[in-house]
Amino acid sequence: MHGLHLTADLQGCPAHAAAMTDREALRARCLALVAETGLRAVGEVFHGFAPQGLTGVVLLAESHLAVHTWPELGAVTLDVYVCNVGADHTAGARRLLAALIDLFQPAQVLRQQLQRGDLRAPPLPT
Repeated sequence: MHGLHLTADLQGCPAHAAAMTDREALRARCLALVAETGLRAVGEVFHGFAPQGLTGVVLLAESHLAVHTWPELGAVTLDVYVCNVGADHTAGARRLLAALIDLFQPAQVLRQQLQRGDLRAPPLPT
């Protein structure tokens, strides 16, 4: 279960951009970017909220991509997780996150990353 979990919190995104408000536009771009970065989509769900905002999830053979938009706040959260069992998908995950950030054109970005499944790390207290 070794993997890489990347997140980005975006602020100052243009609220009128199609990817912020149009479910089908967001779906099409996410699926295209997944393919362009060498990852493999195996399922997807995209939902629009009233009066605005979107949530999209793409299930990847490697794990998942999640996108949440708040046009009224000019905000987006991104979540890309890839398992690196059998092959290293780190580069694809990083390219996917970068392409999604470019798509939303934020004024500010907070990025975080977490190495998942590092069995060498000491266990957390229960």
